[in-house]
Amino acid sequence: MLRYLLAGFQGGWVIFCLLSSVLARVRARVMAPAMGMELGIGLLFLAPAQASMPPPAPAALPPCAGGAPWRLVREVALPRRDSGGNPLGGFSAALYQAPQDRLWLLADLPQGSLSTWGGLATGGALEPLARRPLRRGAATPLPEAIDGEAMVLLADQLWVASEGRRTAERPAQLLRFEAASGTLLEALPLPPAWRPGPRRGLASNGGPEALAPLPGPRPRLLMAAELPLLQDPPHQVRLLLWEWPAGRDPRRDPPLARGQGALLLPPEGNWGLTDLLALPSGPLLALLRRFELPNRWFNQLALYPLPGANQVAAPLAVWDLQALGLTPENWEGISPGPRLADGRSSLVLVSDDNLNPLQSSRVALLTPPSPFPCRPLR
Repeated sequence: MLRYLLAGFQGGWVIFCLLSSVLARVRARVMAPAMGMELGIGLLFLAPAQASMPPPAPAALPPCAGGAPWRLVREVALPRRDSGGNPLGGFSAALYQAPQDRLWLLADLPQGSLSTWGGLATGGALEPLARRPLRRGAATPLPEAIDGEAMVLLADQLWVASEGRRTAERPAQLLRFEAASGTLLEALPLPPAWRPGPRRGLASNGGPEALAPLPGPRPRLLMAAELPLLQDPPHQVRLLLWEWPAGRDPRRDPPLARGQGALLLPPEGNWGLTDLLALPSGPLLALLRRFELPNRWFNQLALYPLPGANQVAAPLAVWDLQALGLTPENWEGISPGPRLADGRSSLVLVSDDNLNPLQSSRVALLTPPSPFPCRPLR
């Protein structure tokens, strides 16, 4: 959990698919670099940045970037306590299941819990239906504090990105749970470059906040750090690809991790990346957040190409969510949402109140002005 206020100050579906005409204009306006780098379907890849060089300049944005193709449909505040008087909040990730109209929310409180909510598709009040704590496994102990920040459901297993801290007692990890019971099945360490060391590794309170499935014939998970690693240039957050090579069973075998480039964050202020969604056509939709004392929040959606292993990707489009009417808050999670009555699909956002009385847990629905032929990846 990002605890800006508690710790003082610390630096079915819609995922907006670009219209073919917009993509054509992007391709027409941007030329690929001379060293054989290709510009795919509306995707601009930048050459890798070196630590001694300034970060690459953002790509030329498509015409839609300056408009407001997203629309705020609904925003509600969630109750602070359940029917038994127990505190609710600390929600860091969302996952919507359309057939049952169930919204899963992951709480990143110390031990972590999953709660399910109903009523998102009907437009009525959101109702908490069940709450399930995350549990240690028979052979796999649960860390004292898992700091679960993102989740992906693959078959009957739940994968959670644990932010951790820069300590041996609370390392950042990729956790595998049995979805039905919340029992921990496996805890995977991050690669050495991501582990804490002198002037290297994940920044304090800047570990992995995003986890998204990638399209393809075999399961693949894309993880992103919230902030740059200590050894990396400013404003560049690394991506980590978890995949199962041929012959490995995703339900039994651990995935292997390899670098997947980086995303370029806005240069002004201390922006962080809090969640990702992968579009079927290849680009990534990122939720970005910035905080300023005493209690000011800024939120953006950004569209990125998927970079190669040694590439840094600049955004293709950026949208100011406060300009759409979204409450400035600690928005941390996004998920494909329910299909609306008029046929449009939607994007769900959830905010993390840090159990702070000055904040609130909120759920919002965004949609573009017309439907797009997209299908959810989770």
